[in-house]
Amino acid sequence: MGVRHTVGKALAPHLSELAPGLTTGFVREAEHRAIVGVGPLSGAVRGAEKQLKEQKGDVERAVHEVIEFHVRLAGAQGFVTNVGGLVTAAVAIPANITGLALIQCRMIAGIAHLRGYDVHDPRVRNAILVMLLGEEGVHEMIKKKKIPAPPMAVATAPAYDESLDTLISSQVATDMITRVAGKRMATTVGRKIPVVGGVVGLGADAFATWKIGRYVDREFLPRNRR
Repeated sequence: MGVRHTVGKALAPHLSELAPGLTTGFVREAEHRAIVGVGPLSGAVRGAEKQLKEQKGDVERAVHEVIEFHVRLAGAQGFVTNVGGLVTAAVAIPANITGLALIQCRMIAGIAHLRGYDVHDPRVRNAILVMLLGEEGVHEMIKKKKIPAPPMAVATAPAYDESLDTLISSQVATDMITRVAGKRMATTVGRKIPVVGGVVGLGADAFATWKIGRYVDREFLPRNRR
């Protein structure tokens, strides 16, 4: 976290300058495309079922493979940007930010499906977006009362609370932009020192995706798969 986190927080009040026309709609659009499919990526359910078939019905091994696959995608900077470019026509957000949100949403939705959750349920979709905050981010947001509950509780709530849609979208959008802005600045600073810049820039998205994947693996407890 370190430099990226500090710089990102400092830049948070200026997010509209970093991404002109910033709208929280990009996280919903990225999530939608992740679930239904976009460009070279099939929908999250189809991708997860493919992994399940390859692992001969072993759900836990399929979950592991879903995480590994998306970590590799997140580490491929050109792929992240190109996929994001398929979404940014609808929302004025940098392609690399949208692409990362799309890849991580697809991973989370794939795991949710394998664990028996309906990714078309609005409660589950809200939980998927909350997962993008990461475990530390979720705990911090709950402590500050910016979100009401952990993702598992959101996904299994007795009733759908429509008021959560905007709240969650706003928190996730701000967090995504802040983290990426911080990474960009940290990479620029790191370039003054040979090798360090490459390490900071190249591995950040993949590592963040791996951490989120591990969190989702622990958080989404198995349910009966229909």
